[in-house]
Amino acid sequence: MTQVTERSLPLLPVKARPSVLATCFLRGAIAAGLGLGALAVLVMVLWISSPYPDSGPGGALRTAASLWLLAHGAQLVRPETLTGSPAPVGLVPLLLVALPGWLAHRAARDVLMPEEDEDEGEGYADEPAGPLPSGWAVFGAVTCGYLVIATATVLYAAAGPLPADPLTAAWRLPLTVALATAAGVWTAHGRPLGPLPERVPARVRSLLLDVRTSAAARAAGAAVAVLLGGGALLAGAGLAWHIGMAEDAFLRLAEDWSGRLAVLLLALALVPNAAVWGAAYGLGPGFAVGTGAAAGPLGVAGTPALPHFPLLAAVPTGGHGSWWNWAAAGVPLAAGLVLARFTARAAVAEGWGRRGTARAALLGAVLCGCALAGLAAVAGGPLGTGALAALGPVWWRTGGAALLWAAVVGVPAAVGLRAWRLRGAVPRRSLRARIAGVFSWRPRRGRGAAVPGSGPVPVPGPVGGDSSADEEAYDFLPVGGGALWHEDGAREARWAALKEASGGLMADIPAAGAELSPPWPLPNPGAAPDPAPQTPGGLDAARPRADPGPVPEGGPLPGPVLGPLPGPVPEPVRESGPHPDHVPEPDHAPEPGSPPGPAPESEPHADPDPRRPDPA
Repeated sequence: MTQVTERSLPLLPVKARPSVLATCFLRGAIAAGLGLGALAVLVMVLWISSPYPDSGPGGALRTAASLWLLAHGAQLVRPETLTGSPAPVGLVPLLLVALPGWLAHRAARDVLMPEEDEDEGEGYADEPAGPLPSGWAVFGAVTCGYLVIATATVLYAAAGPLPADPLTAAWRLPLTVALATAAGVWTAHGRPLGPLPERVPARVRSLLLDVRTSAAARAAGAAVAVLLGGGALLAGAGLAWHIGMAEDAFLRLAEDWSGRLAVLLLALALVPNAAVWGAAYGLGPGFAVGTGAAAGPLGVAGTPALPHFPLLAAVPTGGHGSWWNWAAAGVPLAAGLVLARFTARAAVAEGWGRRGTARAALLGAVLCGCALAGLAAVAGGPLGTGALAALGPVWWRTGGAALLWAAVVGVPAAVGLRAWRLRGAVPRRSLRARIAGVFSWRPRRGRGAAVPGSGPVPVPGPVGGDSSADEEAYDFLPVGGGALWHEDGAREARWAALKEASGGLMADIPAAGAELSPPWPLPNPGAAPDPAPQTPGGLDAARPRADPGPVPEGGPLPGPVLGPLPGPVPEPVRESGPHPDHVPEPDHAPEPGSPPGPAPESEPHADPDPRRPDPA
């Protein structure tokens, strides 16, 4: 079957086909025929191998057609009963739905995603392919082609032992086909989430395309998977607990190997139903085991009316539940924690706050409840009239319980997990910084109180390869705490960090109490300039020039050339008489570190500016 679907009808060039829609229509009909043919082959094999067939090959083929309609959700009718009144058969095996659903999905997807066949001849490869049809056209054509075969099948099965109910077949069968075909078209377009049509309200579009919605959908999907897995585990545990009853029912239903194979295949097809029933059992509402009877963790209420079937032996029989029945509550608890984990991970990645995380978790709980309600609605159904008219979980009770469990467990757990994940990203404060933060509200004498409303001042720690520097990278001190900034060698640590960052260009920090002195003496406005020896080289000769080295051709000098010192040129000195700017020598000795005073009177007066040329 896989080879047939992989080598389905290709989309021929425009010149060689009358219409693209006809090809899509044919694809839908082929998908329906493949599913119907697969079930027909299986039923015919069982009919041939049975030593006591009830009907001829026509009856076997009509039974296969009825099973194919049941796989689409249509309700069957069993006219021959002990009471004489027809009995409905509406319990749909969910594993049986997978075959027609996958075929319809594949038929619509392959139209919009044509795969090139490597074995095609050169003549086909050279022909240009036509334009792909629109998604709506493919959806309508494939669905119509599938429904034509389904209508013919309904008419064919009407004369068999299990005819389909026309009312349920009229709306359930098209709904199943439409959902599968729409999923195929959506998959062919890359499963996009937008853009949505303009007729959809803007608020609804923004809600559906929000990041929180997609994160909540993923979290809800994970929670639903945990619920179904836990339900299957509960069903398997119950079946293992009542293995004797299951074996007795399996041996009594059929005596030959073909009949037992049919019972085994039917039980396997009902395994997903058992998983949903187990999930409803763990959530609390349980499931109906007949009209007026229900089975839950607290016990079985009413009188159960169950047919003699191996898989139904897993239903508990005690009137009151014991401790291992109550242990089933661990399934919804685990589902809520999984929902919280997925939501918290998305909240940390997207940077949501506590409210945003809680809203996303609550939305995931709502989606989880809706999914469980839908699964519970399709997992149950009647198997007759009277006491067998109600079997399986009630959809609104199961959905409400799933919503309640996911909201109560998932929302606070998601907020807590988000806070725990963000805890490692916040830098840890040292003990000294914590103590300083506690007493930062107290004003300091001589320094003033902290500025109201000001935030903490980060103090960088020492830079180095120490692993503890990552944990104590910052010490947060208040703005007003100026004394702590210069305590315990803080100045030396900051200076060492700046020196290491500069690559050794900075000098070492001076000793404590020493003041930085400038590289040259600062001018004293009250004292005469220091005399300097005259140089016959002129103004530029008194200042040393850096050797620029060889001058490259066609380019500037490799380094800066020091020019004359800036400053005003002093007035010329008179030949006789005292200098107008002469200041007498003070009586006391100058303080150390101050610029030198004027020259003594015994020596001849020197030019105050060494850059002035010699008057001689």
